[in-house]
Parts: sequence; structure tokens; C-alpha cells
Amino acid sequence: MRNSLVKKSIINVLKKNIKIDILLFATVCGVVMLSLIPPQILKYIIDGCLVPRNSDRLLFLATIYMGILLLIGLFDFIKEAVLTILGQKITKEIRLEMMKKLKKIGTMFFSLNSTGTVVSRFTNDVDAINSMFTDGIIGMLIDCLKVIGIVLSIWMFSVKLGVITLLILPIIYVITRTFQKKMLKAQIENRVLVGRVNNHISESLKNVQMIKSYSKESYMEQNFSLYLLDNYKTVEKVNFYDSVFSPIIQIIRAVVIGIIVILSSKKLNYLGISLGMVAASIELISNLFAPIESLGMELQDIQQAVSGMHRVNDFYDLPEEYSAGSELKTNDIIRARGDIKLCFNDVSFQYEEGTDILKNINLDVNPQEKVTFVGKTGVGKSTLFKLVMGFLKPSSGNITINGIDVYNIPNSEKRKIFGYVNQSFNLINGTVAQQISLKDENITKEQIENALDFVGLTDYVAALENGIDTIVSSEVLFSQGQKELLAIARAIVADPPILLFDEITANLDSITEEKLIAVLQKASKYHTILSITHRLCSMLTCDTVAILEDGKIKNIGAPEMFSVNAYLQNDKYNI
Repeated sequence: MRNSLVKKSIINVLKKNIKIDILLFATVCGVVMLSLIPPQILKYIIDGCLVPRNSDRLLFLATIYMGILLLIGLFDFIKEAVLTILGQKITKEIRLEMMKKLKKIGTMFFSLNSTGTVVSRFTNDVDAINSMFTDGIIGMLIDCLKVIGIVLSIWMFSVKLGVITLLILPIIYVITRTFQKKMLKAQIENRVLVGRVNNHISESLKNVQMIKSYSKESYMEQNFSLYLLDNYKTVEKVNFYDSVFSPIIQIIRAVVIGIIVILSSKKLNYLGISLGMVAASIELISNLFAPIESLGMELQDIQQAVSGMHRVNDFYDLPEEYSAGSELKTNDIIRARGDIKLCFNDVSFQYEEGTDILKNINLDVNPQEKVTFVGKTGVGKSTLFKLVMGFLKPSSGNITINGIDVYNIPNSEKRKIFGYVNQSFNLINGTVAQQISLKDENITKEQIENALDFVGLTDYVAALENGIDTIVSSEVLFSQGQKELLAIARAIVADPPILLFDEITANLDSITEEKLIAVLQKASKYHTILSITHRLCSMLTCDTVAILEDGKIKNIGAPEMFSVNAYLQNDKYNI
């Protein structure tokens, strides 16, 4: 049996809130039992006061009748308030568990699933589950209990009327079941399409500058319109079933009430019940159809939630990235800074089966060695770095540090081992210091200041309004070159022994590139460095050059082995 996050979260919340559970149970019982009393009082008012024209107890019974209605309203209010509280607690519990799970899921999940799809699971699907608990299951339970109580009350008035009522219920069940199946199918389809719409919005905002630069607004708008149209069609299906269900129930109710009145008339008198019983029966029948009519709305919430539950539980059942070696610490892997052996052991990788990105990569990197990977765009250089950091798992082979598979190193330890810098620097909400520390409480202010000094940004940051405590609210606070230096500061602040640089000089002018290379040369004295370039002419100072072609290492050796001029004339590498 698969592990159900929703079930687990609901049970945990209910166990932690026993008093609220008892209050909810009491209010549910109160609403159900009190709702059966008014028709009985109405019967006594008509048969005992109005028909014999005896008004002695009329005021008393009318007062009780109104009082019961007020109590029903009060109990219903308390029930809704309690459900809202429990629903919010369950929502919080589910999202916290999902966030814990998110930290353990392999990076391949994010390669195969768009941002909008992941966000949709945390928002739309969890909200749907909340609606199921607050408006769906409890409401359906109350309505089912009301139906049972009403049928018993009608049966006590007249066995014949009770039989008529029982004959109606299967018809209502068949109608309800039919709509349930239709709505479930439409809701599941809608959940998928909502994720697609969310993803398109997210991707559009993320790449808005590129979209405007290449005048692709119309193209993106056209795609968005198509996604919205598909989503609209599924929502239209759900709304159609919901809108048709209610009138059908109302027509059946009117027909049944008409039959009761005709069968109770003086000419037929088939049911053999008094005028008060007729009035009470009509009210009970109306009360019978009210919960059945509500079942249609509750079914919509439940069907929507069921599809959300499947998606949330599927997310929770995803394999976790670090099963083995989850207790590994940096000191267990690297006992001495100068004792780091990085080995690529026959590494192959595929994003999709049958399409090899990397094939049989074998390479040993010695302590504090500087290796540059050269190859044309798309040859798999960045993918190789993701494998080195254990973000992706090789299809075959492995990458080890001192014999430990990098894929088994916990995320919490990776920043102490790897420092990664790529072409883009992603800002976070926070201060300059937090841009470097990434809000890691284990990184001290002194470490941040040392990192800024290392990359030569101390004076610039000190001149800001609040120094390293200045809030970074705009991209224009730092130039492109300064962002690259901040990226290096972010990478080295935890003093990791291995640094990885992915095309970091590609978008810089020659002056800024010289400053950046000077910083990198200083860093190379204390770290093992892996760098990526697609041109030999932009290759950083290194000990070893590895030429990648068709996913394989074609050539490897010292920089002196390669003729720069020869490669500059070859379009394979000079891109």
C-alpha cells in the first residue's frame, strides 16, 4: 500500500486537536438531530392548534419552532468555524510535509516537471483537498445522516409514504453516481491543464526580456490563449454537469410533493394521514431533497479534491534522492584539504532513454588540479557539472570523491564541498550579505566579509547605504561583472575545496574579464577547479584540458599539447 500524505496529515491534525474534534462531533450531531424537530412541531401546530382552532399552545409551539431554527443556525455556524480551523491546520500540515519531501527529491524531477506544475501541486491541489474536508466529506456526512433521519421520520408518519420515499432514493443515487463519474473525469483533466497554464505564466515572466527582445509576444500570447481555451472547455464541462444536476433534483422534488398532496386529498385519502402530517411530510420531503441537492455541490468539491489527492500523494511517493549515505558528513569524505581525489568512473548519462548525452567518461582529477572542459554548445558540459555535484544520477558508472559516490552526499553537506558559478547570478530577497550566505545561519559575518575582500568588492559594498546590510531591491545595484564576482563570493564563502566555473566569462567585456580571471587565478591556489568553455581561446589557466565531442572525451592532456591556432580554425570548438 502506498504512503498517503493526505491521510497521514489529517490523522496527525485530528490527534493534536482532540477538543476541537469533540466540538465538531457535537455540532454535527446537533445539526442533524435538531433539523428533524421542526417538522414534528409543525405537525402538532396544525393538528393540535389550527385544525381544532385551539390557540392555547400555539404561541408556545411557535416559540419553540423559532428557537429550534435559531439553534440549528447557531450549531451550523460553530460547525463551519471548526471546519475552517481544522481545514487550515490540515493544509499547513500537508504543505510542510510536501516542502520536506521537496528537499529530498532528485534533481531529475525538476528537469522533467515544469515550475508551474510543481507550484500547482502546492497551491491548487492542496486547496482542493482543504475544500474536500471543509465543504465535501463533512457536509456529505451530515447530509447522509439527515437523509436517514428524514426517511425514518416519514416512515413513522406513514408506511406507504415511507415506501414512496425509499423508491425515490435509488433514482437520486443513480443520477448522483452518473454525475460523480462525469465530474471526476473533467476535474482530473482540469487539474492537468491548470498546471500547464500556471507553467506558461511562470515561464513568460521568467523570460520576459528575451520574449520582448525577439518580438515573441504574439507567439506567447497565442500559446497562452490555446492553453486557456483548453482549460475553459474542461471548466465548462464541470459547470455544465453542476448546473444541470440541481434543476433535475428540483423537478423530482416538485413531482414528489405533488404526488403526496394528490394521494392525501379527501377524494383519494390513499395515505391516510392528517393535515398536519401532510404539511410535516412536505417539509420533510423538502428537507430530504435539500441535502441530496447539496450532494451535487459536495460531489464537485470531493471529485476536485480526489484528483488533487492523487497528485499530492504521487508527489509524496516519488523516490528520494539520498537513501544511501544520508548520514555522511564532510569530514567523513574529506579528511584533509590536500587529499581530494575526484574520479569519473565510466560515466554515461541520458535524460531520455535512447539518447546519450555523455558516454563512458573516465577521468581522474588530482588534489588542487585545474581542469578545463572544452567543447561546442550542447555537447554535455553543463550536464557533466550537475553530475559532479550529485544533482543528477548517472545512467551508468559513478563519480566519486575519495571513493564516496557524490550522488550519496546529502544536500546539507554539498556547499561545504562544492562551489558552483555559472553565467547568471540569481538574486534573492534580502541584503547583500544574504546574497552571499543564502541566509545560511552557519555562515558568519566574518566569512562574508572575507569572501567580499577575496573578490575585491569590499570598497564598493562599503559605499552602499547600509554596507553589507543594504537590501538588494533592484538588478541595477550591481553591474554584470560585479554580479559574477558576487557569484564567486557566494561559491567560496563556505570555503569548499572544489570549485566549478561554467562559462562565467562569456558575457563580459575584456577589462571585466581580466579582473575576473585575476580573482580566479587567486582562487586556484587553494582549490581544485573544474571550468567549462566552448572555445580554447577563452580557456582559463589550467593544468589539464579535456576536449568533449559527441558526449565523449576525445582528447585530454596539458594545454601545451593543443595548438590554439589550429582549433581556432576549426568550427567544432570556436563557436
